[in-house]
Amino acid sequence: MPVKKSDLITPAQCRAARALADMTQPELAERSDLGLSTVVDFEKSRREVSERAIIELRGALERAGIRFINEGRQQGVVTDKIKK
Repeated sequence: MPVKKSDLITPAQCRAARALADMTQPELAERSDLGLSTVVDFEKSRREVSERAIIELRGALERAGIRFINEGRQQGVVTDKIKK
């Protein structure tokens, strides 16, 4: 199944989503079944990571209650969870 551009997230969205989910980089790596270096490199735009890796990151964050907004040039993240 081909990956749609709207399925991909940006490094900034990843950082923001992780902050909203109160998740560390090691936790995101574990939850997405990726190496920590992949998460760090993606978030810092150090290198290109595979589309599969980006989809795995997105999935892990969505399972943590994050929703991604990709509408034209507007990109963001939201959550319905209330922090205690």
